[in-house]
Amino acid sequence: MAALAYTLGKREINHYFSVRSAKVLALAAVLLLAGCHLASRRYRGNDSCEYLLSSGRFLGEKVWQPHSCMMHKYKYNEAKNCLVDKHIAFVGDSRIRQLFYSFVKIINPQFKEEGNKHENIPFEDKIASVKVDFLWHPEVNGSMKQCIKVWAEDSVAKPHVIVAGAATWSIKIHNGSNEALSQYKMNITSIAPLLEKLAKTSDVYWVLQDPVYEDLLSENRKMITNEKIDAYNEAAVSVLNSSTRNSKSHVKMFSVSKLIAQETIMESLDGLHLPESSRETSAMILMNVYCNKILKPVDGSCCQPRPPLTLMQKLAACFFTLSIVGYLIFYIIYRNAHRKNKPCTDLESGEEKKNIINTPVSPLEILLQSLCKLGLIMAYFYMCDRANLFMKENKFYTHSTFFIPIIYILVLGVFYNENTKETKVLNREQTDEWKGWMQLVILIYHISGASTFLPVYMHVRVLVAAYLFQTGYGHFSYFWVKGDFGIHRVCQVLFRLNFLVVVLCIVMDRPYQFYYFVPLVTVWFMVIYVTLALWPQIIQKKANGSCFWHFGLLLKLAFLLLCICFLAYSQGAFEKIFSLWPLSKCFELKGNVYEWWFRWRLDRYVVFHGMLFAFTYLTLQKRQILSEGKGEPLFSSKISNVLLFISVVSFLTYSIWASSCKNKAECNELHPSVSVVQILAFILIRNIPGYARSVYSSFFAWFGKISLELFTCQYHIWLAADTRGILVLIPGNPMLNIIVSTFIFVCVAHEISQITNDLAQIIIPKDNSSLLKRLACIAAFFCGLLILSSIQDKSRY
Repeated sequence: MAALAYTLGKREINHYFSVRSAKVLALAAVLLLAGCHLASRRYRGNDSCEYLLSSGRFLGEKVWQPHSCMMHKYKYNEAKNCLVDKHIAFVGDSRIRQLFYSFVKIINPQFKEEGNKHENIPFEDKIASVKVDFLWHPEVNGSMKQCIKVWAEDSVAKPHVIVAGAATWSIKIHNGSNEALSQYKMNITSIAPLLEKLAKTSDVYWVLQDPVYEDLLSENRKMITNEKIDAYNEAAVSVLNSSTRNSKSHVKMFSVSKLIAQETIMESLDGLHLPESSRETSAMILMNVYCNKILKPVDGSCCQPRPPLTLMQKLAACFFTLSIVGYLIFYIIYRNAHRKNKPCTDLESGEEKKNIINTPVSPLEILLQSLCKLGLIMAYFYMCDRANLFMKENKFYTHSTFFIPIIYILVLGVFYNENTKETKVLNREQTDEWKGWMQLVILIYHISGASTFLPVYMHVRVLVAAYLFQTGYGHFSYFWVKGDFGIHRVCQVLFRLNFLVVVLCIVMDRPYQFYYFVPLVTVWFMVIYVTLALWPQIIQKKANGSCFWHFGLLLKLAFLLLCICFLAYSQGAFEKIFSLWPLSKCFELKGNVYEWWFRWRLDRYVVFHGMLFAFTYLTLQKRQILSEGKGEPLFSSKISNVLLFISVVSFLTYSIWASSCKNKAECNELHPSVSVVQILAFILIRNIPGYARSVYSSFFAWFGKISLELFTCQYHIWLAADTRGILVLIPGNPMLNIIVSTFIFVCVAHEISQITNDLAQIIIPKDNSSLLKRLACIAAFFCGLLILSSIQDKSRY
């Protein structure tokens, strides 16, 4: 009864909501959201610096999230690099002095808060030529005015950055009188033109006063109330914002510290001065305001202008524009004359089936239509992660943000289960299911920032290794059983793996190695192919006649293992190989191949393990040692029970070890040798019981079919800032934002998968003569890319 209800419910859903209708809804959502964000930026302005200086919220106890953009956490070497030959001046009272200390500690973490607190305090790093001064001016009066006047009239000695602010001393000395407030307003009015003049050549920030915690204030500070502070802040804002009549004031209001203080002032020791963590946050905001536009950190999107288009991006835009125009012309001229019958929908799968009597679709139309859709999708990629149209936020890990979504998808995966078409070990439905749930876990891992939690990191490393294990298993099985070493098969696989990444390298201006997993599986596929294709070619059909051929294949695998070990422990040799031109253009990241060596070395044995497992399994299967019938255990009951027990113990033992890891570097060193334990344990647990082999999760399998696209697309249209942050389509509502962005992201990944398959049929024909001509064109295309890349590199440096 439950199965019937499930089937009827699924038919009803698919009748009204197919994959096609989901994509149309996703397109409508993108257009609506893009329009809303464009209108918002026109109305509220496009300056993320204003948001950084005025708004934000705490994600955790000490993690500040500016509104709409990401804040980079500067290290001392980055700060020195940004502030070389710069002079920064802090002018004001004890609160400004605190900000000065926190700012200097970013440049020099060993700097100590020493000296007379009511005097000027200098700091200078002679090596980096950085000078930071604190000037004691606790009141807005003639003394502060004279200091600012000297800078305004001297074009040589003025600081590059001026941070000023004061008010609490005026409230304290004058016992919070209204006359003092009036005098404060008059004094700041006289200073405002000087600040405005300075702001034309220097960055000038006026720090609004933070609230106090009145219960902790000492008796001689009781007159400093939040009501008085608000009045002084209103006076400063009204004067400084109206200092220029016909244009916007150049003096920037540093009001974000008020929001920070509202959350943290209760931790103050005296009710007036902020705790150290809050001061550090304010200082880091100042550093982001000034340095982001200079150093352009990937995870510091605040205050960064949109990067200029590169030559290749301009050419890509022209190409996709011409493709869209070409398809529209083709559609108008030809398709109106040959209209198809309306396609019918398969109610079971939700996919559309082409009517048998439809007019055949020409390859040219498929090509133009695919390129047209791809161009629109790439425009969305660019808008999300390069054009600064949509907002970005920093990640913040909590256990609930990782484990609760994991529970949700597991429930859905268990609910949507079906019978497999075959009950062999690692059959197609099962491997798709395996890829699917692993990919979903990896996606949640990335968006939740769970890499900071070492036990989760170690388990996700096993999932990545399992993908590579499947690469070894799947490709070895194909070559061993089919014996097809033709160039068509190789080109199909390479195109399927690399098409999207090559397009993204051009459109998003990123190196090939940036999408590290695709280079990894591509290189390992070529390693498997070369290992098996080189003389003597040993395949299952040949090996069945004699055990000698099995021994020969094992010798090949042993030689492969020897080569892996040599490269793993000879970093110099590895780097020399992949630093050769043109390989260096593919595998270099930030000017060297170390990242590629690290990624390759981290899972260096697992592909070999996958090949060895495939050989062992297929040999046992051929000798009919395994029982793979429906509902039958894989071995005899006794052996199956023993193996299941060993597998469960091994699986749990690895999890306990991974959960007890204390040092990431040490655990990474052991990972290549021990990750196969949990992978093999999972395979045996999943396949020894006959009933487990007979069912699979269609929910996970659906995602498994597009796992490569999901992994690659997440970089720019689900995450943001090249995976460092989170894309924000709907600000102010994190849950709704995740739902909407995930829906669009999955629809885009599915569409790209279909586009890739369609283009593969056209670009990689089965006819060898035609294929060789296409390969010559592809080689010419990549030569052009290398030339354009060299031109771009020269223009940058």
